[in-house]
Amino acid sequence: RSNLFPPTTMTQSTSKPMHPDDAKEPLLMENKQRFVLFPIKHPQVWEMYKKAEASFWTAEEIDLAHDQNDWNNMTADERHFVSHVLAFFAASDGIVNENLVERFASEVQIPEARCFYGFQIAMENIHSETYSLLIDQYIKDPTEKAMLFNAIETVPCVTKKANWAVRWISESKCFAERLIAFAVVEGIFFSGSFCSIFWLKKRGLM
Repeated sequence: RSNLFPPTTMTQSTSKPMHPDDAKEPLLMENKQRFVLFPIKHPQVWEMYKKAEASFWTAEEIDLAHDQNDWNNMTADERHFVSHVLAFFAASDGIVNENLVERFASEVQIPEARCFYGFQIAMENIHSETYSLLIDQYIKDPTEKAMLFNAIETVPCVTKKANWAVRWISESKCFAERLIAFAVVEGIFFSGSFCSIFWLKKRGLM
């Protein structure tokens, strides 16, 4: 049993060497209790997980029956704008998930945070499914639809955002810097685009 937690200079579940600045990061310190959830040692993190859990929903709960009429009544510029926002969302949730799976969920050693990351991964999957369903529902032209589904390669502004985010997944910077980078992805890249969704909501559309 003594070999279960061998000494290592790496984080416990990833092959990437630990950055020197991460050696004293509490979230990343070796935790032999990381496989057991109770007793809860980080109640604030656990509370955030439970709040996220309580907000669970699925794509099947959304009724798109009346959306097509709203879509058809938009101007061409409005449809172009909204479709490109959806294209950004559809691609970007997959990038967020790749970072969670490849880096954060394996690096962070406290089980409460791992619970949150695990649930976030599930919700990002649902978000990505939903955005893809919306594109599939609204866009009838096969060529345009293919372009939007491949926005990382076909839409320059999405390409730039995606490249910036993906760079931070493989980046050798310390955990704190990478955490801030993905806070930018979620808090700036996504928030700006979410404003357009609320703009539609304020107009009583879709």
